[in-house]
Amino acid sequence: MRYRLAIVSCIAVGAAVSAPSMLTAQAQDHGQMGQTWPVIEPDLLSVIKARLDHARETGKLEEMNQQFAAKVKDRVMRPVPVSGMSRAEQTRSWEFDPAIVVENDIRDHQGNLIAARGQRVNPLATSGLSKKLVFVDGDNPAEIEWALRHGSDERAKIIFVDGSPFESMKTHQRRFYFDQEGKLTSHFGIRHTPALVEAKGDVLLVTETALPRRQS
Repeated sequence: MRYRLAIVSCIAVGAAVSAPSMLTAQAQDHGQMGQTWPVIEPDLLSVIKARLDHARETGKLEEMNQQFAAKVKDRVMRPVPVSGMSRAEQTRSWEFDPAIVVENDIRDHQGNLIAARGQRVNPLATSGLSKKLVFVDGDNPAEIEWALRHGSDERAKIIFVDGSPFESMKTHQRRFYFDQEGKLTSHFGIRHTPALVEAKGDVLLVTETALPRRQS
C-alpha cells in the first residue's frame, strides 16, 4: 500500500515539475506550415453597384423599373382585398360606442385643459358623423347600386373592401374609397357586405344588409 502511494506521489510531483516545460513547448513557434493568403471580403456596396451597372448595360435595369412601376400602378388601381369579407346572407344590426377614455390630460396650445386623464369622451357629442359610411364589394354591381342610393358624396362615403375604386369613379363620376388593410371594417366589427355605419344619437348603428339575389 505504501509503495502504491509513493508511486502516485512521484507521478504528481513529476507532473507539477514538467508543467512549465510543457507550457513552454506549447508556446513555441513552429514556423509556417504552408502557403497562406489574406482574407478578402468584397465590399457589399461595390458588388451591388457592379450588378446595377451590368443590368443597366444589358437593358435589364430599365425592364426591372418598368415591371416595378406596373406592379405599383396595379396595386394602386386595385388594392389588396380585405381578407375575411363575404356577402351578407342575413341582415343584422348592432350599436357601436365610439367613446374613448383619455389616458393623459389633453390641453390646447395655451395650456387650457380640454380633457382630463380618465375622462370618457364621445366624439359624436361634439362633432357627430357628417357622412354615412357605406362598405361594399366593388366587384359586385348590386352592392354598388345599393350604396349609391344612400346619397351623394356630401351624404355618404362609399368604401370598397374589394375591387377598383378608380374604375368605378370613371363610371359613376363620384369619389370612392378603399378600406386599406381592413382597418375600418375591423374597427366596427364588419364581416359582410354591404354594410352601413350611421349616427344614432351618441352611438353608431352598424347594419349588414342581405340583398336579394338576382335571378339568372
